[in-house]
Amino acid sequence: MASSVTENNTQAQETRIHKNDVVNITMTSSNPESNLLFISNKNAASGTSLYKDGYRVNKSGYVNLPLIGDFKIEGLGVDEAQTKIAAELDKYVKNPVVDIQIVNFKITVIGEVNKPSTFIITDEKVNLLEALGMAGDMTVYGRRENVLVIRNEGNHKTMKRLNLNKQEAMNSPYFYLTQNDIVYVEPDRSKAVEYSQNTRLMPLVIASISAVAVLAAVLLKR
Repeated sequence: MASSVTENNTQAQETRIHKNDVVNITMTSSNPESNLLFISNKNAASGTSLYKDGYRVNKSGYVNLPLIGDFKIEGLGVDEAQTKIAAELDKYVKNPVVDIQIVNFKITVIGEVNKPSTFIITDEKVNLLEALGMAGDMTVYGRRENVLVIRNEGNHKTMKRLNLNKQEAMNSPYFYLTQNDIVYVEPDRSKAVEYSQNTRLMPLVIASISAVAVLAAVLLKR
């Protein structure tokens, strides 16, 4: 039962295309002339929509494609966008095939993990446990019961805390990450206590070292 719930959750978290995403769109057909047009357009150095290895989705949610022109893909799932672009291309070329990859799909994992960093996700699918694995897993101080996921949704940010000690966390829409999500692992209280103790001891250690240095200097003068 639990596996079916998780599977449904995976489907609900289909990757969707957002404004400012950079998407690599590969278009081919049975027409060699059209294929040359697609390739030359992709390799062009100019154009408002073409950006490095793909097309940047503009602030209105459109990309500018050869033959088609401006085409809105914001809010579409990757598979849905591929189908719609292919259907539009079908008006101009034979047997069009479209493949889309989000080039700038990245997540950031910070806090009590062994290798905090930003990671590029090539297959556009990653869950919270996989993300923590990429970051070398939690340190001994990481709070597994209180992992924070920060997400951009439209023009605002949302936050959700997940308890990874409970299976229910796998059913959360925040368990599967979307592009630009930030995962923050909080430290537990023991680290705060240890830090506080070290902070109190540090002046004593420094004072002791200073006293030894002064004594050594006095002895050397004799």
